[in-house]
Amino acid sequence: FYNNCFKNGILPIKVKKEELALLMDDAGRGSNATLSIDLEKQEIRGPDGGCVRFEIDPFRKEALLKGLDEIGYTLEKEAKIRAYEERMHAERPWAV
Repeated sequence: FYNNCFKNGILPIKVKKEELALLMDDAGRGSNATLSIDLEKQEIRGPDGGCVRFEIDPFRKEALLKGLDEIGYTLEKEAKIRAYEERMHAERPWAV
């Protein structure tokens, strides 16, 4: 589930039990209880100003911030891939 979330552009967050209890307490305050998530700062902020930090793999963070899936990330490297292929073709034309 965790890995599939990233493939679908969803941010799954792992927190400690104590932190989850604080977040659930915040969420239980009714319709005015808003939690905000700041992926760039890796923080969850509660309505009382409390803050829970979370960890995320840097590659996955970058992909989510840029809205990229694995294919999109690869396509960002298209120029480098093309240059490599051209260089390999020039150096080893028999291998193409």
